[in-house]
Amino acid sequence: MRKTFTGRHMLAIFVVFFGIVITVNFWVARIALHSFSGVVVENSYVASQQFNGWLKDAKTERALGWGATVSRDTAGRLVVETTGMPAGAKLTAQLRRPLGTPDDRTEALREVAPHRYQSPEVDPGRWLVRIEADANGQHWAHEVPIG
Repeated sequence: MRKTFTGRHMLAIFVVFFGIVITVNFWVARIALHSFSGVVVENSYVASQQFNGWLKDAKTERALGWGATVSRDTAGRLVVETTGMPAGAKLTAQLRRPLGTPDDRTEALREVAPHRYQSPEVDPGRWLVRIEADANGQHWAHEVPIG
C-alpha cells in the first residue's frame, strides 16, 4: 500500500529547505561581517586627494633601485634580505592580518649580517608585511604577503 503525498509533506519539505537556506545565509553573513570591516581607507575623498602624492612617492622609491625579499625562518622570525640598500639602513616591518581579527603591529628589524635583517618571533598564519627602510635621508617601502 502506497502512502499518498499530501500538502503537509510538501509544507515540511519547503520549511526544511528554506530553513537550511536561511541558516546558511545568516551564517555566511556573520562570518563576512566579522572577518573584513569593509574599510580600506577612512575617508575616500581625502585618499583621492593624496593619490598623486602616493604615485610620486612610489616613483621615487622605484628610482632608488632598492629591493627586499621577505621569508620566515624555522623559529618563526621574519628574515628580510635587501638588495641595493646602503649598509646599516634602518628597517621596520608593519604586520597586519589580511582577514579575521585585526592584529596590527610594528617590529624593528635587527641587522644580523650585511643586508640581512631579522624580526622577533611572529605568530604563525597569514600576514601582510610592509617593510620600510630609511637610509641616507631616503625612504623606501615594500609590501608583501607571507604565510
